[in-house]
Amino acid sequence: RSAGYESIILHSRAADRTEYLQRPDLGRRLDLRSVERLEEYRQQHPQSVNVAVVIADGLSSMAVQRHAAAMTQALLTCLGSRGFKRAPVTIVNQGRVAVGDEVGELLGAELLVLLVGERPGLSSPDSLGIYYTFQPQVGLTDARRNCISNVRPAGLSIEAAADKLIWLIDESLRLQCSGVGLKDQSVSATLKQTHKNFLLP
Repeated sequence: RSAGYESIILHSRAADRTEYLQRPDLGRRLDLRSVERLEEYRQQHPQSVNVAVVIADGLSSMAVQRHAAAMTQALLTCLGSRGFKRAPVTIVNQGRVAVGDEVGELLGAELLVLLVGERPGLSSPDSLGIYYTFQPQVGLTDARRNCISNVRPAGLSIEAAADKLIWLIDESLRLQCSGVGLKDQSVSATLKQTHKNFLLP
């Protein structure tokens, strides 16, 4: 257990950081032992889950170390209050964005939320990214994912990111899709509601 929630430690096919950087394809898939661990978990817990939450170190382990725990806690609190059933949080070492699709598919999850360290910039070495996918499975492209980026104290707050993600989840369930078919209008929707309330007390 980590920070009060059950977790499973996994590893991508990239053996170390050097291989991770030189072979991006290996960071997108789980190694054999990790696949076996998830298959064992699924056999022992056959009940269905709505959401799989995955944490991958990505290109900035600093971002994960600084913000992933708080972001995960905020997310799980929101999901729990809405009655979602979730699998244990999975932590993938040397993982890239697409590795979450395999985790979600193996766990039989309808929805996937992946937290990953984004490519460090000159002013944001600790930026956390959130990728959301409806019906995850191996082989999906970025066109099937929604991204919330720059989650950090000097960027998008954890609370704002959680609100945006919950909006995406609700809309994806309504539309039965994610990615290009799901436009993020959470900000405009909030502003519209605020404007409406101002005009109509």
